[in-house]
Amino acid sequence: MAERIGVRGSSPLHQSVLKALADLGPHAHLDLARQIEAPLADVVRVIDELMEQGLVHAMVVNIGGRHEVVTLTEAGTEALAATVDDVKSLQDALLASITKGERAQLHYLLRRVYTTAARADGLRSVSP
Repeated sequence: MAERIGVRGSSPLHQSVLKALADLGPHAHLDLARQIEAPLADVVRVIDELMEQGLVHAMVVNIGGRHEVVTLTEAGTEALAATVDDVKSLQDALLASITKGERAQLHYLLRRVYTTAARADGLRSVSP
């Protein structure tokens, strides 16, 4: 799926930024980086790339200090929807041979593995 997204000239981080803006609305760079749990420098780089493509727009606001707020453009909304549709069709093709119940079980197992991996990573960063 990541390869399919990459064909569109995008990365998972690009998609995370677009999805966060679509779901949560306009955000300042730092708040957006916190929301998607990514390094600020990487988020700023991705925002610059998305602005070059016309998928996001930035504006300066002065509320409690100067902030550059990023919003999703109509083209960004369309690009996100196209990627989601593409990934969904790929997922449907990959999972066509299993039943709806098996899909639910697979989803449950993958979430458990992800949670365990996240906990292990958190423990590693706390350990001396």
